[in-house]
Amino acid sequence: MTANLTRKAYDERLRTLSEGSVNVNFNPFTDIDWDDPEFAVDTSDPRWVLTSADALGAHPWYREQPLETRIRIGIWRWAVIAKVGMQFENLLMRGALDYVFQLGNKNEEFRYLTHEITEETHHTQMFQELVNRTGVDTAGGKRWFRQVSRILPLFGSLYPEAFFTGILAGEEPIDHLQKGALRSGEPVHPLPRRIMQIHIAEEARHISFAHEFLRLRVPRFGRARRGALSVLFPLIMRVLCDVIMIPDKKSAALAGIPDWVIKDVFWKSEAGRKMLRELFSDVRMLAEELGLMNKVSRPLWRALRIDGRPARFRGEPAPLID
Repeated sequence: MTANLTRKAYDERLRTLSEGSVNVNFNPFTDIDWDDPEFAVDTSDPRWVLTSADALGAHPWYREQPLETRIRIGIWRWAVIAKVGMQFENLLMRGALDYVFQLGNKNEEFRYLTHEITEETHHTQMFQELVNRTGVDTAGGKRWFRQVSRILPLFGSLYPEAFFTGILAGEEPIDHLQKGALRSGEPVHPLPRRIMQIHIAEEARHISFAHEFLRLRVPRFGRARRGALSVLFPLIMRVLCDVIMIPDKKSAALAGIPDWVIKDVFWKSEAGRKMLRELFSDVRMLAEELGLMNKVSRPLWRALRIDGRPARFRGEPAPLID
């Protein structure tokens, strides 16, 4: 476990993150030219074909489909991810508002989190606008998630360490998927490319805050509370990862994707299992630092198939060979 983060150092990092939000920020309706012909959703544009960074895009079934089918499924996939992302960001904002409501005066978390809430508001607008432009009528996350999301924000104040662990569980997979698409070197349509560039730039601060929040708090927990979080940590990661990454079966069937393909991609195939492990290399590093990897939790990470080598630094690209 690393040395405890002092409150002074924590506050300084939050001030740096807050200044970053002031100096580098985006508005989806001024920083994206939605009416640019290059950004039009054209169902004949091959740049909508999914890259191999997406487990579905890398699957042999998808790659064997006619170009028209791959484009249609690519547009559908981007719309579903954007809708789920919008719903997750909405949950984050409500939980963060619940958390800041009870903060005392002169608490640096208030300023930073209200910056983050502002940015997440813009992200929800950006994601929903993409969904609207695609014409894909998707409900987003699975029904159980949409229903449970009504009460999950209460954990912002009731159990904040679990809530911000959940935030990482949602943010890390989306961040990984977007960076993978941009790093792939394969063509990506300019509209999702611009959205990803904006989202990655601002999400870096949000992920940093969640890491620092846990670094401040977890080392101060007693043995029982830290032990409970060590077990909850991988469970939260896996459950919310599946919410973000796995499309609803009914929606996938309507898009023409066989059920066996969804099962294979998420997460039975070798490529799918590899991606699942890679999604959480950063949080495995964090769990090691916080002493949340122990004889009880390690087997759970392995059973959930999200174990593996921790990242050496945040945002480290996945190795080509395990």
